Amino acid sequence: MHAKHLEISMDNYHFHLEEQLLHLRDLLLLHLNLLLLDLHHLQKLFILHLHQNPGNCPKPSPLGPHHLGRSSSGEGNDLTGDSDAPKTKLKPLFWDKVLANPDHSMVWHEIKAGSFQFNEERIQTLFGCTPADKSNRRKDSSSFEPSTHYIQIIDAKKSQNLAILLRALNVTTEGVCDAVKEGNELPTELVQTLLKMAPTTEEELKLRLFTGDFSQLGPAERFLKVMVDIPFAFKRLESLLFMSYLQDDVSSVKESFEILEVACKELRNSRLFLKLLEAVLKTGNRMNDGTFRGGAQAFKLDTLLKLSDVKGTDGKTTLLHFVVQEIIQSEGIRAARRARESQSMKTEDLVEDSSHETEEYYRSLGLQVVSGLSNDLENVRKAAFTDGDNLTATVSKLSHSLLKAKEFLDTEMKSIEEESKFHDTLSSFVEHAEDDITWLLEEEKRITALVKSTVDYFHGNAGKEEGLRLFVIVRDFLIMLDKACKEVKNSAAVPMRTNRKEVSTVPLSQESCQTPLSDVRQRLFPTIKDRRMDDSSSDDESSSP
Repeated sequence: MHAKHLEISMDNYHFHLEEQLLHLRDLLLLHLNLLLLDLHHLQKLFILHLHQNPGNCPKPSPLGPHHLGRSSSGEGNDLTGDSDAPKTKLKPLFWDKVLANPDHSMVWHEIKAGSFQFNEERIQTLFGCTPADKSNRRKDSSSFEPSTHYIQIIDAKKSQNLAILLRALNVTTEGVCDAVKEGNELPTELVQTLLKMAPTTEEELKLRLFTGDFSQLGPAERFLKVMVDIPFAFKRLESLLFMSYLQDDVSSVKESFEILEVACKELRNSRLFLKLLEAVLKTGNRMNDGTFRGGAQAFKLDTLLKLSDVKGTDGKTTLLHFVVQEIIQSEGIRAARRARESQSMKTEDLVEDSSHETEEYYRSLGLQVVSGLSNDLENVRKAAFTDGDNLTATVSKLSHSLLKAKEFLDTEMKSIEEESKFHDTLSSFVEHAEDDITWLLEEEKRITALVKSTVDYFHGNAGKEEGLRLFVIVRDFLIMLDKACKEVKNSAAVPMRTNRKEVSTVPLSQESCQTPLSDVRQRLFPTIKDRRMDDSSSDDESSSP
């Protein structure tokens, strides 16, 4: 019985001992976790401290872990001369740092520590950052703060923009008001901006009713307050704007009209351009022989821009090249004849000189003539850059502005009882402007009719308004023609050099060594028969220039 009781007591003792050990183990695990949390928290605090105070942490040498540098004074182990003492802040040098790799040789490893020492006092003097005076900064910035201390009458953005403009153009309220009262000239930019920023009816009423101290208003409000007290101030500004741009616009429109008039005359009277049209018409009819396109008596000039699209059997020579090659010889003969006639040479001298002129000479001379067509039609090329719609809009704008100025002069300005110098200035200006604009309106009708008759001269009565498109077409064709002439000249230079070599090596008769040019063109364009356009052409025998 006693033994059994002792066995039960031992079991209870072991049970309680195990229970205490388990409890102790739980306590140890709990303390270990708390310790790990504390260490993790301390690590975070340490990293944060390093980020906030980077100068206090040791820096690895940029030349490798085993390389020790020296300061500018020869002490310490930092190449840049850092020390514990605080240094003057200098202006930053923005660069991209490279980590010197100790595993392989780099140029930075060759730098001898202490080989260069800078003067700390001098570098601070030259590149030291002077701390800005915060009190002065606040004082200066207060002058640029929004007009929160002022009474706001007009839109805030409009007020700010107007104040900036007045400062930028360096104009005073008195100067603008004097110009508005007397009709003096003002900067165009200023007048345009003032008209865009004109106060609304509600804003103008508030400005008129304001009777307080002017110092309570911002710069823009003070300016507009004075302006609205002048009768019809902004209508006067519209008249001043009209006065500022009238002469420039009239001169520009006159110049454009002159270019268009001369361009029409050049295009209609150009003998060489007419000769090219003849060549294209006859060549085109031969190309279209047997089709519904054949037998044409005229064509739209747009066709000229398609000549380079038609290529011969060699894949290089275009129809434009063909036309140029066909026309240059007859033009060369004509140019040589006129040159001889202009020199008034004797008959025997003419025969002697003409004996030295070869077919190649005529072709070279004719190529120069055809290449000069762009210069002959110089104003046509200028007219191509003229914007017809803009030209019409400018004349219409000037006419409308004149009507508004006359209406303002005859109504509002007459209602003012006081004598106004602005009235006299505007009245004199309107009188002269009326003559200029009346002339422009009549000239516009005449030039428009001249352009239309020129278009009809080439295109017939097309039935639709083409504007200035005709000049654009001719300009583009002249560019293509210049390019084709250069290519013909270059292609002719190569066979000429080759023929000279052949003649020097193999003596042949003149008839056998020259390949007829018509045969070459016949092979390139099989549908075209040999049709030389020499001086027997319809207009070549004429004496017109």
